[in-house]
Amino acid sequence: MDIKKYARGYFMPPEECLDWTRREYVEHAPVWCSVDLRDGNQALVNPMSLDEKVEFFAKLVHMGFKEIEIGFPAASDTEYAFCRKLIDDGLIPDDVTIQVLTQARVHIINKTFEAVKGAKKAIIHLYNSTSVAQREQVFRKSKDEIKNIAVEGATLLKKLADKTSGNFLFEYSPESFTGTEPEYALEVCNAVLGVWKPSPNKKVIINLPVTVEMSLPHVYASQVEYICKNIKYRDGVIISLHPHNDRGTAVADAELALLAGGERVEGTLFGNGERTGNVDIITLGMNMAMHGVEPKLDFSFLPELTEMYERLSGMTVSPRQPYSGALVFTAFSGSHQDAIAKGLACREKNKDGVWSVPYLPVDPADVGRSYDADVIRINSQSGKGGIGYVLENKYGFSLPAKMREHVGYSVKRVSDVARRELSTDEVRDVFVREYVNLTSPVELEYHSFSKHEGKVCVTMYIVNEGSRDAIYGEGNGQLDAAADALKRAFDLDFTIADYTEHALDSGSNSRACAYVGVNGASGKLSFGAGIDTDIMSASIKALIGAVNKLLI
Repeated sequence: MDIKKYARGYFMPPEECLDWTRREYVEHAPVWCSVDLRDGNQALVNPMSLDEKVEFFAKLVHMGFKEIEIGFPAASDTEYAFCRKLIDDGLIPDDVTIQVLTQARVHIINKTFEAVKGAKKAIIHLYNSTSVAQREQVFRKSKDEIKNIAVEGATLLKKLADKTSGNFLFEYSPESFTGTEPEYALEVCNAVLGVWKPSPNKKVIINLPVTVEMSLPHVYASQVEYICKNIKYRDGVIISLHPHNDRGTAVADAELALLAGGERVEGTLFGNGERTGNVDIITLGMNMAMHGVEPKLDFSFLPELTEMYERLSGMTVSPRQPYSGALVFTAFSGSHQDAIAKGLACREKNKDGVWSVPYLPVDPADVGRSYDADVIRINSQSGKGGIGYVLENKYGFSLPAKMREHVGYSVKRVSDVARRELSTDEVRDVFVREYVNLTSPVELEYHSFSKHEGKVCVTMYIVNEGSRDAIYGEGNGQLDAAADALKRAFDLDFTIADYTEHALDSGSNSRACAYVGVNGASGKLSFGAGIDTDIMSASIKALIGAVNKLLI
């Protein structure tokens, strides 16, 4: 790369504009304007059909958008027909304003007003490019000539709005604002405002687009602050933002520019749009939500939105897309899983408190995700905490702490060999296969207890490598007696190191699950689990399972 051919192409404001640095966070939601059906759609390899745009529009309305840019009516027959269909078929709710885009060109403006005739409320979005590069290379016009294009377009909008049935608001964008001298952009915007003469009762929108990202986000914030401080008719002007993502910082552009005085944001779902896309409104809104600020959009059904978006646009949402991606709530790492599992356990005890779970900045349930499917997922990198969480929360197995480590290694071994993630059912299957009601080499058929001289006595009928035998033992308790019988029968020396049990089901036919850990003479610790409708039978099965691991 020849780095010498590159240079900074932006311009700082002529005065210091750093008031935005004294604000800590975005304190309230801006006016949201979805540009999915215009900016997003025009960037697709295969733009959406009329029916697809209607479906997308309905979903945007359902999310809570009150302003929706529906297209560029003069661009194609589909765009024009879509605009007319929304108006003629009464598909626009009374509290929703549609927005249409037009270049500052006479025939395009005329076509645009034909498209929006009769609209209850429509924003006519006028633009022309003002950057140095566009002025010098594309239009080859002076500053005054470029300004006149904007003024003439604004004048025609005002004239046609007075003649056309409907309720119309105006918006102006100095396209390529980020490559324009801020003082010149201000001059052009003020000239347009001089035509429209907005007031608090009849506001207009001045949109400051990051048509192409050219600077760090703080530069854009200072540019926006400069405009906010110096724009005429300030109480009649709504300052709007329209960041693109060429440098990968569109969200930061929007957030800092909101601190700088921006009041409105134009963006798209999942950041769809020209080149690297527009700012992702979902990310922006959820960023506010995680600070306790009401975003005024409904993000509770993100999986449904993702499905619709991918189906209609032909695009794919990255698995790492903030809040929306398939993997953004997922922890494979053992330490992360353990922390999340413990955090969720604390959350269960304090459901009404402020959300504070390690590695989960927001509650997955708030965006339509589930803990079981999305949070704890198991592969060879997982740990005992995550595996234990899956077994307990999905299947009801509450493993003792020491046993979790043993089961964890067993599950990870299977994943490592297969070189893939294991489903929750596969995790359960490994646990059951390697720990529950083991029958090799020893299988329990029947047991009975009695008491003799203060001792508990047991008779156990077992199958050992095809041979059926009766074995006997005694102890201070039933499990102690069963252990004694196994020691005598197999000449073993072990101690019971761990024992827990719990109900696995509820109801009259509920099953019990028991876990037993034994220490062998060599210091080897082994575990078994037993499931049975009788708690003692479950306990003996767990003991035999642990002993079987010593015998193997």
